[in-house]
Amino acid sequence: MDVLLFCNIYFVSGFRFPARPACTTLCFHRSIGLQTEACVKSCISKKSSVSKYPSECVEPITSFRRRPFKWHCSSSGAVMTSKSEEVSNSVLVGNEKVGVLLLNLGGPETLDDVQPFLFNLFADPDIIRLPRLFRFLQKPLAQFISVVRAPKSKEGYASIGGGSPLRRITDQQAEELRKSLIAKDVPAKVYVGMRYWHPFTEEAIEQIKRDGITKLVVLPLYPQFSISTSGSSLRLLEGIFREDEYLVNMQHTVIPSWYQRQGYIKAMANLIEKELQKFECPEKVTIFFSAHGVPLAYVEEAGDPYKAEMEECIDLIMEELEKRKIRNAYTLAYQSRVGPVEWLKPYTDETIIELGKKGASLLAVPISFVSEHIETLEEIDVEYKELALKSGVQKWGRVPALGCEPTFISDLADAVIESLPYVGAMAVSNLEAHQSLVPLGSVEELLAAYDSKRGELPPPVIVWEWGWTKSAETWNGRAAMLAVLFLLVLEVTTGQGFLHQWGLSLLP
Repeated sequence: MDVLLFCNIYFVSGFRFPARPACTTLCFHRSIGLQTEACVKSCISKKSSVSKYPSECVEPITSFRRRPFKWHCSSSGAVMTSKSEEVSNSVLVGNEKVGVLLLNLGGPETLDDVQPFLFNLFADPDIIRLPRLFRFLQKPLAQFISVVRAPKSKEGYASIGGGSPLRRITDQQAEELRKSLIAKDVPAKVYVGMRYWHPFTEEAIEQIKRDGITKLVVLPLYPQFSISTSGSSLRLLEGIFREDEYLVNMQHTVIPSWYQRQGYIKAMANLIEKELQKFECPEKVTIFFSAHGVPLAYVEEAGDPYKAEMEECIDLIMEELEKRKIRNAYTLAYQSRVGPVEWLKPYTDETIIELGKKGASLLAVPISFVSEHIETLEEIDVEYKELALKSGVQKWGRVPALGCEPTFISDLADAVIESLPYVGAMAVSNLEAHQSLVPLGSVEELLAAYDSKRGELPPPVIVWEWGWTKSAETWNGRAAMLAVLFLLVLEVTTGQGFLHQWGLSLLP
């Protein structure tokens, strides 16, 4: 790995960047055979615009600035276009055995899988944090929570057919990606690694080793980067890579996010345009983007780029729709929050209620999901639809997840091909957000970009926390109230409490 130039470095799209310069030079070095150097000029438009809403449309609760970007000093548009056809793909591959590792969350395939799946989820210290003194209780607590929550979760999975379709759909995406790569003259094997259920990431890595893969492209199936999704998987991979000599020597690179790619943006716009036509008055429908939420602390304390990438992603989709003369009102909200901590706002359920009061018609767009699963099939299709109709929403529709949409799959293949020159060598420099071939890098380098100390992530569910924090104050207050209640009950029932001893008995 040959990293030769670090000058005003920006790591990983969206990671706590300083202010963007209007025009910067992208320089990177790579070591594949003979060492080469390339420099690319990047001009960023400072122009920004505000979303426009037709007067006859219901104004959404949330809006954000549109930030158009231009690539490589061209006026070809805001999104990142594919460059894979400009390179001889057979030269990129050579005699190497190329592998692609798709990362995803995973989900229980049967009702019997629900409880162990929940155990794996809550046993992750990035999900539930315990004080170090009580770290030994992590797994017992995960077991307790998973047993308690399993019955309710089983009801949800039963309502969508008895299990999550995530593995089946991800396997289909892997197969279609493999075919697309072959069609583009890049024979590669595609693997699926799940974080919390089979096939686990560890299982995929073992198969990669058995197949003798020498070049690996790691591709999280999360369009936008978050430390709770892609970051969690990268942490796991880092630990696996460090402990295995084969993996230490295997060249690899990671595509941390790809929400700005032209194929993805167009595929999303295609689905939205198609679903809008099912309404009687398509132009009066509010496009309702619903993204998976993350705790606010992830963004404010840990520097998670998720919120910024999500907002920009929606800007790009709406710009694509505007080119098609679709200028509907739109809004963004965040779903699936759990626990007592504050999550990204506005919340999906609250926003639906507010729009319902205005009599809006909504087209729900699951923006952070590329596969159907419990949060689209049950949470959006059942819970939120029911809430919307009860709240006064006139018409409700939902855009399907991308799945194996051809434009989307083809663009993922292009992303893999474009990353191949950087396998084994990090592309660095002014890693400006959204350059066509960057940001890329090894697992360790990408983690170092935002997580150099490998500190604990702010958890979405805080069970207990010592010190003068909001969480600690909350729990301390609850403990105090319980203690007072206990003393009062003791006093009333026995007359032998502290108040009695102090001559302040409540009993006559």
